[in-house]
Amino acid sequence: MSIWTKRHVTVVVSGGIASYKALVLIRSLMKQGAVVRVAMTTHAAKFITPLTFQTLTQQPVVIDEFTTTDPHHVVHVALADWTEVMILVPATANLIAKVANGLADDAATTTILATTAPKFVVPAMNSHMYVNPATQRNLKQLTTDGLHVLTPATGMLAEGYSGQGRLPEPAVILAWLTDQLIQLTPDLPLAGRRVVVTAGGTREALDPVRFITNRSSGKMGYAVAQVARELGATVTLISATTHLAAPSGVKVVTVDSAQSLLTAVSDIFDDTDILVMAAAVSDYRPAELADQKIKKPADHADLTLRLTETPDILKTLAARKHQQYVIGFAAETQSLLANANRKLTSKKLDLIVANDVSKPGVGFNGDTNQVTLLRPEQQPVTTELTTKTAIAKQILMTAIADGAGTQA
Repeated sequence: MSIWTKRHVTVVVSGGIASYKALVLIRSLMKQGAVVRVAMTTHAAKFITPLTFQTLTQQPVVIDEFTTTDPHHVVHVALADWTEVMILVPATANLIAKVANGLADDAATTTILATTAPKFVVPAMNSHMYVNPATQRNLKQLTTDGLHVLTPATGMLAEGYSGQGRLPEPAVILAWLTDQLIQLTPDLPLAGRRVVVTAGGTREALDPVRFITNRSSGKMGYAVAQVARELGATVTLISATTHLAAPSGVKVVTVDSAQSLLTAVSDIFDDTDILVMAAAVSDYRPAELADQKIKKPADHADLTLRLTETPDILKTLAARKHQQYVIGFAAETQSLLANANRKLTSKKLDLIVANDVSKPGVGFNGDTNQVTLLRPEQQPVTTELTTKTAIAKQILMTAIADGAGTQA
């Protein structure tokens, strides 16, 4: 269940070459659980037919104010009252000018003027039109009036040259919309809570070229960060990986070694409500860091590395814990519950997420996981094999049920 589930969304489509991207955005919103209806300008219908949107949404499309099959309702008012979120995409310079000045001369603009729902504007136009003082003045007016405006992308335009004014890709738009909607929804379970998530495998340098690490992809931690944000939290993601896209609305702090991870977590731990230590932290590091690349010896003798323990981050933080709800992870290949329970106790955790990474579909690099949730003096709870996003939500909902962060 996402923040879009069963949400009534009206997408207003105006006439521009980017109109086709509205189809992809609508499909994405529907996959998130939204119920979508469309209002179009007559210019938009020159690019994409109303039938296309009607077939996609399985809802009637509003384009003509004077065509109705229901004499009991005024078309634009009925749609405006039904709407819980309104998205103007693509918003052409013409549509932006009309909305900024309160003009309502067709079905689309009368619906915009009539609704009291939050409105999100996604401009798309030629770069010269975008920087025109009139357009900038109109965009400023929209912001003053309480509408939310996404800055257009810079890239190749329909005219064949690059400039600012390009419609962002639908995935970017959806991420922005989701984060904006989260900010406007104060009753989410983690609203007002500060959540810190660590992710990825730390790297311990051996020389300027090589390092010791592990198989962690960081996907589990990133899923937890994303879900925490969707539940309303202010999220800091401390990441030892750089190949994953940061979840929208999440602050990312990049680290590499166990020591740098400890420093980053320690700096903000006192102000944290929930700490989720999903990072796979190296237990050992080279005792000495070589200044230059280590070369093979001429006699091809074996290379012996001397390793020393890295700091135990959770044990270090346990001494400073006051109201924080702390979640640890245990990736094991044997004696899963025994090893996880030992960590739960020794590191004074409120919850530990244990998984047997020797099983197919579980653990590193994949998109699925199966875990057992362990808490002090409570029975273990084992999940089904499912997506890491679903696992992340179950972890956080367990913490919420325990009252995580409520004492802050």
